[in-house]
Amino acid sequence: MADDTTAVVWDSALLDYDMGDHPLNPVRVELTMALARELGILDRPHVRMVTPEPASDLDLTRVHRPDYLDAVRLAPIDPFFSGWGLNTADNPVFEGMHDSSARICGATLAAAKAVWHGTARRAVNIAGGLHHAMPARAAGFCVYNDPAVAIAWMLEQGAQRVAYIDIDVHHGDGVQHAFYNDPRVLTVSLHETPLALFPGTGFADEIGGPDAEGTAVNIPLPPSTGDAGWLRAFNAVVPSVVRAFAPEIIVSQCGADAHQLDPLADLQLSVDGQRAAYIAIRALADELCDGRWVATGGGGYALVEVVPRAWTHLLAVVTGEPLDPATRTPAAWRALAAQRRPGTSVPATMTDGTPPEVQQWSPGNTDAIDRAVMAARTAVFPLHGLDPHDPRD
Repeated sequence: MADDTTAVVWDSALLDYDMGDHPLNPVRVELTMALARELGILDRPHVRMVTPEPASDLDLTRVHRPDYLDAVRLAPIDPFFSGWGLNTADNPVFEGMHDSSARICGATLAAAKAVWHGTARRAVNIAGGLHHAMPARAAGFCVYNDPAVAIAWMLEQGAQRVAYIDIDVHHGDGVQHAFYNDPRVLTVSLHETPLALFPGTGFADEIGGPDAEGTAVNIPLPPSTGDAGWLRAFNAVVPSVVRAFAPEIIVSQCGADAHQLDPLADLQLSVDGQRAAYIAIRALADELCDGRWVATGGGGYALVEVVPRAWTHLLAVVTGEPLDPATRTPAAWRALAAQRRPGTSVPATMTDGTPPEVQQWSPGNTDAIDRAVMAARTAVFPLHGLDPHDPRD
């Protein structure tokens, strides 16, 4: 195993995944990398910058159908194209769509390869996390499913136990679908309830196929859940099932859209709560997998106010010491953000000023968050030899 090397996979060409006048604006990734660079995170010891290549058709067809790849290539050159989830408001077509989507997958593959081959202990692709894409359908701003492609590659290399942790506000449906009946992959998703939010899946009773019961874990949370409740739910479910699964490697999708300022959802996390979640995922990787962790970005639509700070915290946690939340954002970065998104409020510090409260889950609690926790624990804990009613499990 490598020392504490972290592979940060980056190329400005990743910004070419650009759907135009659309919520998924690549400026959020550009500003993240700029903020991390200004704060010195990319210059830390043991950080290795990796330039990715686009994923090949062989890589992509581990998850996606070949005729879907053909459709993705054709769609931008046919003004009347329809079908495959493409050329819709959510998934508009754009020039170079196949190449830029394949590059996102190639970047997450490069991260997975670095960790799998032991040239890095941890790796991150901030531009990745396109977790809604299905084998033959674009969905939820996602054309190709880079976490699923990377996991499928690792399975082909001989991986027997991969844990996927998804903290995006939307259910990680595409990754769950890809491995729903595969006992080698544990998918865990915390998200806003599908009764209120796209994609309408991710109920607690989605537990995996007949050959893999217990390997899909879903914690659907009520609207307005904030840091304390979200972290209580995470701590009441995720560590127990991941420990019981005993993964060789952890892959995470770290969408920043559970934040209270996100315009497309209704959870109420702060940047500080998101930072705490990243620290918790790293702790699980350190405890269970000798640190092996592949992290990706994901959703997040408060392009200046939230995403760059959240993912800069993620980059800090992946590459070494977490940033002090009181750290000020550099003046040069604030100027760049104001230039890129005129009229947007540019944050002056890396905190929202709300240190997250730590609460212990108890089976006797009856609020909506705790009912969601109990539903998830009841659905899957017995399948892992755990007691859903025992807070020690």
